[in-house]
Amino acid sequence: MIAAAVQLAKGVPKHAVLENELPTNEVLRNELPNDAVPNSALIDQDELIERGWSALPPGYRIPAVAPTLQEARAYCRILAESHYENFHVASFFLPKALRPHFHAIYAYCRVSDDLGDEVGDTAQALALLGVWGRELDACYEGHARHPVFVALAETIRACNIPKEPFADLLTAFRQDQTVTRYESMPDVLEYCRYSANPVGRLVLYACGEVPPDKIDENFRLSDATCSALQLANFWQDVRVDFAKDRVYLPQNDMRRFGVSDETIALGVATAEFRALLRHEIAFTRSLFEQGLPLIGRVQRDLALDLDLFSRGGLEILNAIERRDYDVLSARPAISKSTKLALALRALGGKALPFLRLGPQSAGNAA
Repeated sequence: MIAAAVQLAKGVPKHAVLENELPTNEVLRNELPNDAVPNSALIDQDELIERGWSALPPGYRIPAVAPTLQEARAYCRILAESHYENFHVASFFLPKALRPHFHAIYAYCRVSDDLGDEVGDTAQALALLGVWGRELDACYEGHARHPVFVALAETIRACNIPKEPFADLLTAFRQDQTVTRYESMPDVLEYCRYSANPVGRLVLYACGEVPPDKIDENFRLSDATCSALQLANFWQDVRVDFAKDRVYLPQNDMRRFGVSDETIALGVATAEFRALLRHEIAFTRSLFEQGLPLIGRVQRDLALDLDLFSRGGLEILNAIERRDYDVLSARPAISKSTKLALALRALGGKALPFLRLGPQSAGNAA
């Protein structure tokens, strides 16, 4: 799902297309209300915002004049299809009418994530996320300017999407700026509630899979899948995240298995570290298993995407296991041939439902 697309896109060059192909316009200064803070603080805030925008592609800035819906949708499509190769594969299986909605949702997630992760300065990132949150408010009030929100406004209208899942994502990106360790797995899953689960819910809204008699169970199953995808990415990227001073391995599990930050810093997968990863992957696989029944509850086109990304997440776990849980000396990756095989198997499940993943398939999905 889109959550997987955003998280698994880490490390992919992000900005080349934006710098060269997306339109840029005269930019409005994003000022706070004059009576909100003292003038000196206003100047500091404006400087933080300007420095933050300067660290990002010009096309990310908020234009003075809002684009047309057609222009905004083109912006989102380019952003989605150029930033993440598997997004193009996944969206290919969707009905054509749904693709602009997926492009808009992905673009919102992508830019939000970049505002938090790609600026390189906590104060600047928080200032930009504040600007982005105000633009989200403007979107729901009917006067958005940024192309992402112009496109998103039509998706929100057509699919009747509430603000909460979009706002929850911003909560996670703000949290990334200040919280770098989590004491227990429930704490990590609470983070996933904001960082991953909202995207699955957005997908269900976009695909019309939120009828009153199914919404609660669909959300529960989607949350399990999205949290599992997020955890799989965490275990794949232990070294990458540590370089940003972030550790998502629960601290109480690290103590129980005798693993410390120094273990990660040295880049050597000790027996204790391998045992810790084995434990976390077993839990993550159980989460995937909890979410798999959703595949049989939704329309076939969405079922294919759910199947594809669940297989992809499970294959990450398989890749870690094949390395005997050593994610420190090299990042486990899925080869293009394996990705193609996963897509073909998911496509087979669309035509032949007995080939779909099911609750008993999480151990040998790939």
